[in-house]
Amino acid sequence: MAALRRTLGSLAGSCLADRRLWDRLHAQPRLGSVPTFDWFFGYEEIQGLLLPLLQEAQAACPLRVLDVGCGTSSLCTGLFTKCPHPVDVLGVDFSPVAVAHMNSLLEGGQGQPPLRPAHPASCLRFKQADAQNLQPVAPSSSFQLVLDKGTWDAVARGGLPGAYQLLSECLRVLGPRGTLIQFSDEDPDVRLPCLEQGSPGSTVTVQELGPLRGLTYFAYLVQSSH
Repeated sequence: MAALRRTLGSLAGSCLADRRLWDRLHAQPRLGSVPTFDWFFGYEEIQGLLLPLLQEAQAACPLRVLDVGCGTSSLCTGLFTKCPHPVDVLGVDFSPVAVAHMNSLLEGGQGQPPLRPAHPASCLRFKQADAQNLQPVAPSSSFQLVLDKGTWDAVARGGLPGAYQLLSECLRVLGPRGTLIQFSDEDPDVRLPCLEQGSPGSTVTVQELGPLRGLTYFAYLVQSSH
């Protein structure tokens, strides 16, 4: 969480699991004309990891991708507008401010043209939902790829039980041989034991990313065993 704490500055002492904090952050004006904001990094920096995974999973067409705690990141929009493979992307966040912003961006608000898919079969949606209870928006075994960029980190600030509930929900919505990817700057010595404990029977691996923006990050891959 070092990078996130530096970005939050004076808000670092706040509870990152508190929706009101994120509502305030997402409501802040953005500098220049950039319509999205990324913690850690954006789609461009990790497309080299994502695209091979998407290509391998083309048995499902389009491939269903869930981004939990999407915020106003470029991860969903990058997959939709730049991925050459057909993808059905759902971004969920518990902040209605973030979801409203991304839906406006999708439809051509924020002074931007409407987003256009790189593949004609691709689609993109944003919904408000608590990542610790995805039942209203995500049936079991309904996604081939689940992405978590910093969401575990934020939820864990409110206590590890919440983080384990998040992990449980992410694994529940994964289809057969689906993959959950957690992106974080947390050291593998800390994160790997948590993931192994919370996902018994699954295969857990880690890849080092970066340095990106001067920092080293990690992609934690949890492959469903069902």
